[in-house]
Amino acid sequence: MAETAHSRSQVALPAHVAKPLQVYVNGVLQEPGRDYELRGRTLVFGRELRQEGRLGFWRWTSILFGVAGTYRQNDVVDLVYELDGRRAVESGLRTEPAPER
Repeated sequence: MAETAHSRSQVALPAHVAKPLQVYVNGVLQEPGRDYELRGRTLVFGRELRQEGRLGFWRWTSILFGVAGTYRQNDVVDLVYELDGRRAVESGLRTEPAPER
């Protein structure tokens, strides 16, 4: 995966997740080496992933009355892996900025 000057994101793998695994961002299968790297128990993405935080009172109120919607970027990271011989899914994993090397 080529290093670039823009921000990167990372996701810590839950302890029970083992390889082989498939990584999806917003429902799109990601390719290891191109879209992300597995470093120990951490997935490092070559781009910034954003997750919408909690909505405040005024934001909820404006949505309720149809004044505004939620148009913020909200990337969702999902994993598909095998656990005890069965297919398992871990959804909505928390992303955070990856430290620069």
